[in-house]
Amino acid sequence: MTNRYDLIIVGTGFAGAFFLKRYLEHAPENSKVLVLERGQRDEKPWQLANRRTSSISPEEVFYNNNPEKEWLTSPGFGGNSKCWWAGATRMMPGDFQLKSRYGVGEDWPMAYEDLEPHYNVVEQVMAISGPVDSPMPRSQPFPLPPHRFSDPDALLKRHFPDGWYQPPTARASAPTGTRGVCCASGICDLCPVDAKFTIQNGLAHLYQDPRVSLLLGAAVDKVETSGGIARDVVYTKDGRTDRAAADLVVLAASALFNPHILLRSGIGHRLLGKRLHEQMSVDVCLDLAGVKSYNGSSNISGNGYLFYEGEHRREYAGCLIETWNSPFSYGRSSLRLENKRWNERAYLRFMFDDLPREDNLVRVYAANPNMAETIFNGYSDYAMRGMDRIPKMVEKLGEALPIEGIESISIGRTTAHIQGTVVMGNDPSKSIVDRHLIHHQVRNLLVLGASSYPTASPAYPTVTVSALSLWAADHLFVARV
Repeated sequence: MTNRYDLIIVGTGFAGAFFLKRYLEHAPENSKVLVLERGQRDEKPWQLANRRTSSISPEEVFYNNNPEKEWLTSPGFGGNSKCWWAGATRMMPGDFQLKSRYGVGEDWPMAYEDLEPHYNVVEQVMAISGPVDSPMPRSQPFPLPPHRFSDPDALLKRHFPDGWYQPPTARASAPTGTRGVCCASGICDLCPVDAKFTIQNGLAHLYQDPRVSLLLGAAVDKVETSGGIARDVVYTKDGRTDRAAADLVVLAASALFNPHILLRSGIGHRLLGKRLHEQMSVDVCLDLAGVKSYNGSSNISGNGYLFYEGEHRREYAGCLIETWNSPFSYGRSSLRLENKRWNERAYLRFMFDDLPREDNLVRVYAANPNMAETIFNGYSDYAMRGMDRIPKMVEKLGEALPIEGIESISIGRTTAHIQGTVVMGNDPSKSIVDRHLIHHQVRNLLVLGASSYPTASPAYPTVTVSALSLWAADHLFVARV
């Protein structure tokens, strides 16, 4: 006999957890919710002891057709909240309206103003630290005070007061009661002091609600549909295939695995799995004259918006700049090998928005259908034209910084922000889910997370992912009234 539920959620990362949070706030006491999670509950002591965030390696769940391009994922309870670096910027208003404002890319099917109240909730739940000023409209302040600038950031802020800010981050700047203060060690994926927000330390209580049944080690194979309705979710646990039915099915398994499940389910669309993307990152190391770096209070100590919004986005990508506060991040040293000048260097990351290409995609891996396969053929010309502007950008930064020269420029292998593959929009012929993340053809099926992103904003995606889940859940309950 098939067990029946009101709701089945696939995945326990940001998208699934924030949807569950809002659902439980609205749902009656007799509701039945099943949450299926492919991985296990790898607790923090285990992660630190084993120097990894998941007991499942990425190579076990997807095949990367292009090893030069990394896609980072962390299966298990809490999903990618275990391995994220806790960057928590909102998207800018223009990110939602690239086509109508600048004539490129696609507009999102909602505006910044639609998500602004939900951004506030996410920031409160995550106890995000951030500046008192902001480059975008805000109706509430950040819950925690900002982290301390590094010396180069302070110079940049003084010269560009409307272009440089302390970064919004879920790395705590003050004790929260459950999390310590960021130690600025630069080991943010594992976070040795548990300062960053994760589902494990922030929303694990949701899965202890008596209405919720959490099933770990349950890999979803497919969603069975008939008559345009999602009927059963088929999954494998301990080598045995089982199924469960629900009135509402929610896929929240990331931009890698949402399309993989839909493809295996036969719920097709010409764009399904296509437009896999993330921001293009370019790492720039600058030698400075007499200014010391790496003395801020968190791993990323500044965010630059000088080259983000504006008419230039008609021709080339907008850019968010990060100032890195650790000289050993990502396994490389950015120290200066000169006596008494080792930290007279600024390590910056320039993150450009990308216009998704249809030849970058996720598909079912032919050699093992239980795994996804990623195909990446490169970034858009739009993003590459943005990168070509870096020397002029550095020249502009030189108005505030005593730059002796550019030590290196290199394209990063990843920003760890996997997006696209189940695009949202108002037109069912050009999108797979609607503006409330409901599948156009299967109306009791939601597909949450960054898989829905039509374009790659320069901003970090996580608070937008979480806000979208709240937005989608609120719509469901309003629609039922």
